[in-house]
Amino acid sequence: MNDMRRSLFQNILWTLPAEVAHNIRMALLGVVGLIPSGKWWLRLCHAPQSKNLEREVFGIHFRNPVGLAAGFDPNGDRLEELAATGFGFVEIGSVVPRPQPGTPRPRIKRLRSSNSLIDNSGYPCRGLEYILNNLRQRGSYARELVIGCNIGHLTASHREDSVKEYLRVFRNMYQYVDFFVINISCNTASKRFILRNREEIQQLIEPLFEFRRGQLDYRPILLKISPDLTKAEVDTIIDLLIETPLDGIEAVAGSIEMARKSPGAVTGALLTERAIEIVRYIAQRTDHNYPIIGSGGMMKPEDIRHMMEAGASLVALNTGIRENGFRLLKKATEAIATIDNKED
Repeated sequence: MNDMRRSLFQNILWTLPAEVAHNIRMALLGVVGLIPSGKWWLRLCHAPQSKNLEREVFGIHFRNPVGLAAGFDPNGDRLEELAATGFGFVEIGSVVPRPQPGTPRPRIKRLRSSNSLIDNSGYPCRGLEYILNNLRQRGSYARELVIGCNIGHLTASHREDSVKEYLRVFRNMYQYVDFFVINISCNTASKRFILRNREEIQQLIEPLFEFRRGQLDYRPILLKISPDLTKAEVDTIIDLLIETPLDGIEAVAGSIEMARKSPGAVTGALLTERAIEIVRYIAQRTDHNYPIIGSGGMMKPEDIRHMMEAGASLVALNTGIRENGFRLLKKATEAIATIDNKED
């Protein structure tokens, strides 16, 4: 079940620069989606077969708890194909108001010896209007898919403009997605946006709560946090979770500290232990009363199983799929099924 030896195709991709390999995968996924019965084939090959994987989390039904984190399909170009592949949810983004190209290539470095990446991409995004158009035109597969919107910081903007920019994305995306992840750890660009104190975070999220109060439909709001926070800073996030209308936390983004002097943030296996540690701490401090999306360092089925055992309600993959392929999805759900069987 935990055998994650790479396929021939994955080994070929592994010889290429990390971003080139990912772009090839996404392009081929699009080609398969255009072929008659292509989406049926994706479902047959990759969709989880384990039964009883459904979850009800923050009032939303998930067909299984394994999804894709922001950055894998940032503009929502492959939602149909990813839905057919069998993911329980997909986070698009980080979504910003205007198009931004990200940092110059090459901007993602593969650390082969540690099965990790250093991501210095700078959150490339085609902008709010492009993504909205993709969401409006999604087909039958994607309409059944739970979609999260990860909102990030526009790199070219001043820090004081962030509140109105996050609110603009939130308001425009509200009717098209199922939940929101407010990224307060935008750390893969030279101009970083990482919020650590209560006042800054509250200033960012309060307008979102106010807008939501006036809507007929309820959209859960989560914070995505950095693995580099101190214990006191994590406690501040937990206090906000308990004392405000926040619905949960996504932990964690990439690590600047692990990247040392290299620009960008580390993702992948180097992050696994820290990500699970933070999720376990949040779950214990809140008596497992709040949803947590576990992300960061989920490279193997046992990583996902340990993350769920630590207290995660859902798991969001990114680097694990990039480096090990879509087969990780099926194996991850098999690992989760073993937890459920033990509990029964």
